[in-house]
Amino acid sequence: MPVDLRHHGDSEIGPGLVDLAVNVRQGMPPTWLRELLATSLSDISAYPNADRATRIVAGHHGRDPEEVLLTVGAAEAFTLLARVLATPGRAWSEPAGYEPGGSGSALAAPSPAGLPVSRPVVVHPQFTEPEAALRAVGFVPDRVLLPDPFVLDASLVPDDADLVMIGNPTNPTSVLHPAATIASLAREGRYLVVDEAFADCVPGEPESLASVRLPGLVVIRSLTKTWGLAGLRIGYVIGPPELVAAMREAQPLWAVSTPALAAAEACVSPRAQAEAFRWAGEMADRRRVLVDGLTALGAYVVPEAQGSFVCVRLPHALQLRTLLRERGFAVRRADTFPGLGPEWLRVAVRDDETTAAFLAALKEARDDLPA
Repeated sequence: MPVDLRHHGDSEIGPGLVDLAVNVRQGMPPTWLRELLATSLSDISAYPNADRATRIVAGHHGRDPEEVLLTVGAAEAFTLLARVLATPGRAWSEPAGYEPGGSGSALAAPSPAGLPVSRPVVVHPQFTEPEAALRAVGFVPDRVLLPDPFVLDASLVPDDADLVMIGNPTNPTSVLHPAATIASLAREGRYLVVDEAFADCVPGEPESLASVRLPGLVVIRSLTKTWGLAGLRIGYVIGPPELVAAMREAQPLWAVSTPALAAAEACVSPRAQAEAFRWAGEMADRRRVLVDGLTALGAYVVPEAQGSFVCVRLPHALQLRTLLRERGFAVRRADTFPGLGPEWLRVAVRDDETTAAFLAALKEARDDLPA
């Protein structure tokens, strides 16, 4: 059954609604980051230069600047990657001197063979923009649909897949896959693309592959979620230098604005990383309150949620979504994610007071359902 791959949480919100549909941290950006962004406007008359921010982001992950490309949010990264991989003759291999087992590598492996993409695979349920970007340039990717509880089984990925895309933690299921399981999918002649937009929701990011070099591994990160910068648009790609260079060539000149570059530097600073670590721990406590409340109301929540959202199965979920809107709460329908159906919703983690009000509204909505 066709699904709307371009449906996202922002289309659910509206005036007067409490936003539980968008996975962006509320109350952000913090004052210190707002002030830094305001200061960056003093340089707004000059064309943006991404060199320094690229070096800082690369250094944060123990990578070389040639392995990093700053992008207009993670969404642009998927678009650029799709365009590069769809370009005839765009096969690539790493240049002489590139060492897969070099600094920052926890899992050493040889270089990719640089074969053209012919069988892309997207592991679902996951963020739909990667597949939408592939389809926009003519690819028709196969879908690997993980069964509930949506934990990655590497054996489900076809051996001949030469492009594999997966999220970690995965949107919308909030499942965190072991890094070793994802890494086992890397091999010669294959691009392995990992969407780590919510990696900083997990204290210490234990399953991140951003500092690991593997054949064909591409990690895509976002700074818009934790730091409330969805309107600023800033993210980045980490991958083999030749592939990153091809994406840089495909990117419009001066794509990332001066304030966004300033944000990129600030959000990987020690101060920001310490704050993100504390927030991730606090958010985990709030997520537990939400999960316990939903479970008490008879909802099924995908186990071991690790993101800033939970994936919930409820009878009559779409009707409940409408009744919740009437009570002032917006939640994200999840039937637009391949592999999920109309009984699924995604709910963002908020403060305990908001969660209590939402759970009360959900109970009322459930009780008001027609028999």
